[in-house]
Amino acid sequence: MPVFDYDPPERFVAGAVGQPGSRTFFLQARGQGRLTTVALEKFQVAALADRLDQLLDEVLRRGEAGVPVPAVAPAALADNAPLDMPISEDFRVGTMALAWDPEADQVVIEAQEAEVEEEFEPSSSADLTVLRVHISPSAARAFTKRAMALVAAGRPPCPLCAQPLDAEGHICVRLNGYRGSSASSGGGGE
Repeated sequence: MPVFDYDPPERFVAGAVGQPGSRTFFLQARGQGRLTTVALEKFQVAALADRLDQLLDEVLRRGEAGVPVPAVAPAALADNAPLDMPISEDFRVGTMALAWDPEADQVVIEAQEAEVEEEFEPSSSADLTVLRVHISPSAARAFTKRAMALVAAGRPPCPLCAQPLDAEGHICVRLNGYRGSSASSGGGGE
């Protein structure tokens, strides 16, 4: 199993390319003269950020860490820069795992390549590539803050059904199948 291991990375961020509604999401790790970029879904970015915050809150609550676990992201670690270029996808993420390493007082994030079903031979998990990143609690909070802002920066929600609005609107279930738009006030259609 090929492993891209960063312990710790110089930079670890989530980012997206494209317009809201058709963005492609990535995780990027950079360090020791190399760059690893993996593609994933928006919901995976949101789930990773949410679970990471929960993990850090639990470590903070238990007081198990030998280093301070910040309750919020330190402003000094804010990274609002775009993804590093060139953006070349190393693999698409299937599953992710998250753990606390009590000996190193670090968060360990693993993103495993999605299984590709071949016509005659299913892939073995031993053949799948993994991105493994070890980061401090402060860097994890900073990652989470950026990831949550990235997810929230998508299409605005419909005021009636909360589904994302496209520039043309969408078929709103609350309007009995009529096209809703950001300009609609909840009437019976257009």
